[in-house]
This record gives sequence, C-alpha cells and structure tokens, in this order.
Amino acid sequence: MRPRVTVLRRLSGALAVGLLGLGGLAVGLPDSTPGGADLAAATTRPNPVTPGSLTGYGFDQCHTPSQRAMDAWWASSPFMAVGVYLSGDSRGCREQPNLTPTWVSTQLRTGWRILPITLGPQASCNPRFPRYRDDVVISPVKGTGATYAKARAQGRAEAEDAVAAAGRLGIVRGSTIFYDLEAFDIGKTACRESSLRFLGGWTDRLHDLGYVSGFYSSAGSGIKMLDDVRAQRPGLITLPDQIWVARWDGGANSRVEPQYLRADGWTPRRRVKQYQGGHDETWGGVTINIDRNWLDLGRGTRAAAERDHCDGTRIDFTDYPALSAPSRSSNGATTTPSPTRMRAAQCLLKEAGLYRASLNGRWSRTFATALNAWQGSVRHRRQPVVTREDWMSLLTRGTQRQLKVGSGSAAVRRVQRALDASSSAYRLPVTGVFDQATETALRSYQKRIGASRTGVVSPAMWRALQRGLRS
Repeated sequence: MRPRVTVLRRLSGALAVGLLGLGGLAVGLPDSTPGGADLAAATTRPNPVTPGSLTGYGFDQCHTPSQRAMDAWWASSPFMAVGVYLSGDSRGCREQPNLTPTWVSTQLRTGWRILPITLGPQASCNPRFPRYRDDVVISPVKGTGATYAKARAQGRAEAEDAVAAAGRLGIVRGSTIFYDLEAFDIGKTACRESSLRFLGGWTDRLHDLGYVSGFYSSAGSGIKMLDDVRAQRPGLITLPDQIWVARWDGGANSRVEPQYLRADGWTPRRRVKQYQGGHDETWGGVTINIDRNWLDLGRGTRAAAERDHCDGTRIDFTDYPALSAPSRSSNGATTTPSPTRMRAAQCLLKEAGLYRASLNGRWSRTFATALNAWQGSVRHRRQPVVTREDWMSLLTRGTQRQLKVGSGSAAVRRVQRALDASSSAYRLPVTGVFDQATETALRSYQKRIGASRTGVVSPAMWRALQRGLRS
C-alpha cells in the first residue's frame, strides 16, 4: 500500500485526550470542529460507524478523491468502501485538501464505507524509513526485561493521535482505524519484537478510547508475524480486531495462503484483502490510481426480512417461464399454467392494484383483463401470455435504489427476481444480498442488452429491467 496522508496535523497525546474529554466522543458524536456548517452537521447528525458490516469491494489511494470523483465512482463503479489516511507522520501524500468533516459525512450519507488508516512510525529495520527528517521509527530498544516499553508507548501515543484525528473528521467511536505497517524483515528479532509491542500498545489504547483496532501489512511480513504470535505465543500482546492483508494475487476474496495466515485467523468476517496493487481505473469518466480490496467484515452484508406478499404467497423462484392461457391439443389433452406461478402472477397484479379476485392459481377472464391492463401500462404487447418481459416488469415494480456488490435490501431481491425472469441461465437464489453471483448475472445481462458491464444497478439499469428488456 502506498502511504497516504491527511491535512490533519499530529496532535499530542494530552491534546488528544483533551479533545475526547469535550464530550463529543463520549456520546458517539464527532469532536468539535472550527465553526460553520461542518460543526452544525457534526452535532446534529451523528455519522454511522465505519466500515461496519460489509462484504464487498473497496479501493484505496494516495490522495483523498474529490467529491466529484466520489460521486462519479459511486454511480458507476463496483466499489462501496474507500480507504483514506487520517494521520501518521510517515505518510507519503502530505497535502489532503479534500479530507474534511464535510467530505466524511457526505460519503457516509451516500453509502460509502470509509476505511481510516494511519501510517506513523515504521519498523526500525525498514530501509525506507524514516521517510522525512521529522518522522521517527519504532524504537528497537528492549528495555528492562525485554518488554520494549518505549515501542509500546509509541503505539499508544499513535493511537491517541489517530483517535483525535478521527474525532475531528467525524469518524465516531466503534469505527475501525487501521495501522499501516509496511513490509520489513521479520527475521530480525529486535525489529520484529518491537513492532509487535508497538501494535499491542496501538490496540490497547484504541480499545481504551472506544475504537476498533485494525492492522494492515503484507502477507509475508507483518501479517505472518502477527499470525505466528496468535498461534504460537498467545497472550504476548492484545491482537488487532481486524486485519487488512496485502496479497496481490488477483482474487477478490478473503483467502490467504496458510503459510502467511492460518485458516482460523481473524475469522469469521474480520479480514480485508488488498488483492491488486496500484493501477489506473476509470469510472464515470474519472480516473484514479488505486489498489483494489475485498472486504468481509462484521456480520457481512445482510438483508432484512421482507414483508409477506399477499399473506404469504410465494413469489420467489429461480426461473419465471412464460404462463399461457389454458389450451387444448388436437388429441383432447388440456395444458394449464403452473398454479404456483399463477398465484405469484395474481399476487403481483394485485399489489399493482389491477387484480381483485382470489389468488386461486387458475387462469380466468378477470386475470386476463388485469394482465392486459398491466401490459398496456408498460407498453408490452397485450396478449394472453405472462411473458418473461411481463415477469421482469412486475417483479421490479417500485422505487429505485442504486445497488452494487455489498448492497442488501428488498430492492436487491427485486433485481435478483428480474434477472431470473430474464433468462433461465441464471437461477439466482433470491436472498436480498448483492453478492458476486448476482454481479456476474447482472454483467451478463448488461452484455446481452448492449449496456456497459459495470455490475451496478443504476437508474438506467432499473429502467431496462422495468421495461422487460432482454436483448
């Protein structure tokens, strides 16, 4: 991970505690910021905890993007999380004009999850640090009883600085702050042991101040060091709550080879994996140089239970074939549509205010009249057939919300049903969780209709689904 920076200046431990003592943090509100709209917003609309629970894509970069860039990427990119550096003297991009309390609250209101990161003192044997003349490295001094007390004190002080910076930006208690420890030679004992004590101090002090401790490092360096301690020397330090593993294997998942991170380490859902390093991506006409990440945190993405449809009528299927009026063949046999799916169609037309008879699962003149009325309203051909196009338009009826991997809601269920109706190839479970299988199906659908394969349900995608567009 390339070092990042904010405009916040390093605060002393005493000042950090003083800021916390003002009362904003104690009640879960951001610390005071100097005047104006930022202060009013901070005191009247507390921000949510970040990143919270999420299974989905994220990105990080050197400079905090502009609001225009964030809006463009929210509308068209697959990402739901963004990593920004909020403190640390060893960060690389020291000018961060975009990172303000207003920027933070705006992203969180939009739906972005923020991954706050600190890059302060680094391992004493890392040849790339100190980066400047005014930053320090982790003290390798063993001290009395080889406790590395100075390194631990540095970790606690860095946590205080990070929490003060977080409070000034409106990043509230309960949020995770990640410490970035760049790769170093973990075979050097004093360097490794002092880094461990630093991380223990970091985690302990974050916990004291009400924040969740996160730790970023490369798989073969800091992560292996930490997991070896977890497995072989339990109790040596307080371990971070969440880890962020740099493993550029191209896999959008939380898997890491066991020689670096054992399968039971930081599970379930306590991992972020940076799976692709620095590269340019363009979304919505805006290009940013980013690292790509996969998040699996908290409870993961979940969807609240959906209200019953028509007193418990089943409308979820993995396929929605056409339903035709009953017909009689030349040999006298009668073909009738599936009663279960007929009841679903009757229910959907009832919810649209067009069908008022019983949900008996049988084709009738009343049902055909309601169906034709719906077909006319969405400019479909009026015919005695519930087509796949009709299913799609009925199943997506309602309000539109932008959706992508990591979304979880009743709106996601509507999209999953519509994709299943569009083709028998998808057979998505209707879970309400926008997962990678849903993304794959949506990209396939977008290709079929000639749209950009973003994997995002934008307003244009809603219009296509509600029209019943299939090719």
